[in-house]
Amino acid sequence: MIRRLSYLALLLGFAVPVQAQASASGVAPASAKAAFLKLLDRPRVPLDVKAEPAQSGGGLTIERLSFASERKASGDVERVPVRIMHRAKPDGKRPAIIVLHGTGGNKEGMDGWLKDFANRGFLALAIDARYHGERSGGEKGATAYVQAITRAWKTPTGEPHEHPFYYDTCWDLWRTLDYLESREDVDAKRIGMIGFSMGGIETWLAASVDDRVAVSVPAIGVQSFRWSLENGQWQGRAKTIKGAHDAAAKDLGEPEVNAKVCRALWDKVIPGILDTSDCPSLIRLFAGRPLLILNGELDPNCPLGGAELAFAAAEAAFKEADASEKLKINVAKGVGHAVTPEQRKEALDWFVRWLKPSPSAVGG
Repeated sequence: MIRRLSYLALLLGFAVPVQAQASASGVAPASAKAAFLKLLDRPRVPLDVKAEPAQSGGGLTIERLSFASERKASGDVERVPVRIMHRAKPDGKRPAIIVLHGTGGNKEGMDGWLKDFANRGFLALAIDARYHGERSGGEKGATAYVQAITRAWKTPTGEPHEHPFYYDTCWDLWRTLDYLESREDVDAKRIGMIGFSMGGIETWLAASVDDRVAVSVPAIGVQSFRWSLENGQWQGRAKTIKGAHDAAAKDLGEPEVNAKVCRALWDKVIPGILDTSDCPSLIRLFAGRPLLILNGELDPNCPLGGAELAFAAAEAAFKEADASEKLKINVAKGVGHAVTPEQRKEALDWFVRWLKPSPSAVGG
């Protein structure tokens, strides 16, 4: 119990003063933060880093390792596989960037971003999300992920269960920050996070409540789950894990997936996502830290009407914090669930601007 409380206090202790206004959920930012941290809190275990020999190629050093994230109810230790790229060590410590993949992806799929960041002087790190990549048990794409969410749904009410739909990976991200803080070559005050789709959602969830993330770019992930449900635009989100929604519909006696099914599934496996932990609520916690939001105007997974609620909440919070220059919102016109080349360049430039990697570590 001491470890649980100490880690929760650690994260809460990183807070900076934020505005007190309530969101649509009626909850002030500090209360929303405390509720989310409490929901995900669990005992820590030693990181127990296990690294493979580093490799070099193309002027980059590539590291492969894993660390322990938690001890599960079964007694097994959950380990997080990590892929890292960086150039020769600069003078002093370097900034780091955490890069998060989308549903069905893996850390290797982020190599293009890792190389771009490494060549700009960052230590760039990607992890496999829960039930993805090396954590999928040999399953392809999102199969293991959907199966895990379905198991969580089917767990009898009142019994403990996993939260594989976004939340458990947020815990892994907090432990990833612990790992980066342990590295002698990383400046713990210059850590950024960027994620795409599922990874974009995990970015605004995990980074909003942990100020150790100095700069953030949630890409094609900012939205309002509540708005999409109340306005009949839940279909894109439901299709990302169709099998779990289909199972819930069957269990509820519904002929097909509908808003009732989504509400029941989301309330159980991502509790709070329709109110205190929805993006318009948590995004206010970024006020004062550089935040670049990348969305597509026609994204069915992040409907613009709901995303605009989050944009407005962010704008109000940054204005109150007298930090409007640290917020930028880029909605690509006519674009769906994708990041444009222009947005990609803007994201790279955003991190360089605010995290200032050493010129001595920048490659060609």
